[in-house]
Amino acid sequence: MPDIRLTFNQRQHYWVGSFRAMAGPCEVIVDDPDKTVAEKATTIAQAEAIRIEHKFSRYRSNNIVFNINQANGQGTQVDEETARLLDYAQQCYLISNGLFDISAGVLREVWHFNGGDQVPTQAQVKQTLQKVGWDKLNWQNPTLTLQPGMEIDFGGIGKEYAVDRTAILLGAQIEHNHLLINYGGDLCAMGPRANGDAWEIGLQNPHGKANSALAKVTLFNGAVTTSGDLHKFIKKDGIRYGHILNPTTGWPSKNAPRQVTVIGATCLEAGILSTLAILQGDAAESFLADQDVEHRVIR
Repeated sequence: MPDIRLTFNQRQHYWVGSFRAMAGPCEVIVDDPDKTVAEKATTIAQAEAIRIEHKFSRYRSNNIVFNINQANGQGTQVDEETARLLDYAQQCYLISNGLFDISAGVLREVWHFNGGDQVPTQAQVKQTLQKVGWDKLNWQNPTLTLQPGMEIDFGGIGKEYAVDRTAILLGAQIEHNHLLINYGGDLCAMGPRANGDAWEIGLQNPHGKANSALAKVTLFNGAVTTSGDLHKFIKKDGIRYGHILNPTTGWPSKNAPRQVTVIGATCLEAGILSTLAILQGDAAESFLADQDVEHRVIR
């Protein structure tokens, strides 16, 4: 059974509502001494996060993703929300020249980023790549058709989408604009702190001890995402392999940064850019400079 508990902690003059969803901790920080505001906001957030997880997680056997992946070459008709995500995934695939590809999740069959030292062979990766490629599937709204053996996986954008959706719902239902949403490190600020100050967000240090902060970013409005290899990696013969894979090669990019943080208008926008920056390897900094977004790159 999923953990559906909500907890609330008061810290000085604000409340933190917490729950678990999408395999990680989720928080709604409400800069208001009134607990009822935090309770309402966190209840709305939890319901939306769980809804999105149930609908789009590849780990479930009763949702649209399962139906698509198990269609064995037959077309699957999707609803409007799923169609919008597929349109977005297609746009990201095209503008990234194939570096963002929601069909690349099958590479997990040969890559296991559990902190161990098992690296797949080139032959294993090459064989699995035969099932990767947005250009191999057929998307004609509202019908998606995969080749047998192919899969889609919204994991690369699901959490970011959940943050953005939660922000929309809270903006419509909560008469309060001093909120910060944090789903496992993907964040969205809905206005400044109650006193007008920016929110201060600590960036975890990939070279330091657990939970140690390297720097801070400030945020009045908008989103912050961080991509990197802090928690998911393989290390063998002194080489660290991060979990963000190039869908065209099936391997992590060489000389990739350890961590990239991007500040954007939405979590989806920031998340795509932070992920693509990792895949740029040596060119991460110049790639982000060209996007004209505030960012932090740690090597």
